[in-house]
Amino acid sequence: MGRRGAAIALGAVAASVAAAGVVAVALRRDPVRATRLRRTATLARAGARTGTSYVSMRARSALADEERRRELADEYQLRSAEQVAEMLGGMKGALMKLGQMASYLDQGLPEPVREALAQLQQDAPPMAPELVDEVVAAELGRLPAEAFAEWDPVPLAAASIGQVHRAVTWDGAAVAVKVQYPGVDRAIAADLENTDLLFNVLGMLFPGMEPAPIVAELRERLVEELDYRIEADHQRTFAEHYAGHPFIHVPAVFDELSTARVLTTELVQGAPFAEVVHWPDEERQLAAECLYRFAFGGIYQLHAFNGDPHPGNYLFHPGGRITFLDFGLCKRFTEAEVKDFEDMITAMVIDRDLAAFRRVIERIGLLSPDLAVSDEELVAYFGHFYEFVMDAREMEITPEWSSDSVRRFFDLSGPHAEIMKAANLPPSMVIVQRINMGLFALFGDLRARANWRAIAEELWTFVDGPPSTPMGERIAEWERSRRTG
Repeated sequence: MGRRGAAIALGAVAASVAAAGVVAVALRRDPVRATRLRRTATLARAGARTGTSYVSMRARSALADEERRRELADEYQLRSAEQVAEMLGGMKGALMKLGQMASYLDQGLPEPVREALAQLQQDAPPMAPELVDEVVAAELGRLPAEAFAEWDPVPLAAASIGQVHRAVTWDGAAVAVKVQYPGVDRAIAADLENTDLLFNVLGMLFPGMEPAPIVAELRERLVEELDYRIEADHQRTFAEHYAGHPFIHVPAVFDELSTARVLTTELVQGAPFAEVVHWPDEERQLAAECLYRFAFGGIYQLHAFNGDPHPGNYLFHPGGRITFLDFGLCKRFTEAEVKDFEDMITAMVIDRDLAAFRRVIERIGLLSPDLAVSDEELVAYFGHFYEFVMDAREMEITPEWSSDSVRRFFDLSGPHAEIMKAANLPPSMVIVQRINMGLFALFGDLRARANWRAIAEELWTFVDGPPSTPMGERIAEWERSRRTG
């Protein structure tokens, strides 16, 4: 182990030095390639620091007792995670997005690692005000001070692709203005081109995890997020559908102040998720129910899904009301795709017909008919994802249950490895699995409990069940008023 650790450290240092030299040459010849190499060099430097820390930890542990070895291992994990988090936090684009995803997908990560990565759920380093002025002027034809009656140069939030500023329109409306980082499109293109880089970062964050599914998702969806006009279209769809809803609120889009790289929407104040986890139990349960209704109701009622369940995309209000933000990563489903979901639920949950479920997942390409596993083995794996709606009873979604959901996607060393390696998510289902990874991770933090089956039957249009909670009653009243109004 000592020789292997030393090799890792020396290799990482060598890669860092070599990459720095290559970047200097490439910068003169090909700026796009230079962007990719520069980001590779940054990762290599992080790898060098991590490798050196590993060697030091192993040397200090050699003569230590068991308790001291555990302390040293925890210190190493924390330093390594802090180094990776610092690196990703300073690199806009796909790598920052990847770090944010890792920060709330609990796959049994050691607590020091989770704590260090949690900083990526907060604001990323903002860009200089002069750069913001340049982007706004290029997109709107006026500087922010001219385009808006009031403009706050200090961002409300700064994330992986853009940052948000508070402003007031000349009509007196308080708005949030998202401004895209200049050059982030090149950074993302460089990240997505450099698949090895993404795989290496994933390896540092999730040792032993198969990185291909997340890399494929990043490649498919991040390009769409770069065009704020697409995000505006998504947000308008949700805002119109939920207009006047008693619990779900989607901010309105100001079309005349929105372009491909600037998005202006209604400004809303609310509590962040980190605060909600400390709210009274009744408030936490109402928040969880609203999140659940928004995620699954969109699929079956709107045929659309907002696929980025990042805790920073929600603003919470007392009584279960939530404002939903950031519609850059959305999926719109065809009638046939929604019918596939319905057929799977009918077979697994309603009819409990294992053979029928197998026929459905083979028909849609989720699993090959040639895979030699029994129906019982299939249920042992896939049944977990339906467990919370299998019976009409109250079920608490614990952090352990959420972690198990994530492991069933990424832990190829577990008892379901054969099925996991053979499974092939159809394009329509890749983004939906973010529910199992992201949304249920939040539910675990909330210790969310409910009769999820009864609520689901309200949302499943092919069942159309009656209201099962006070929230459901109020929503039913709102739906009736829309139909009669």
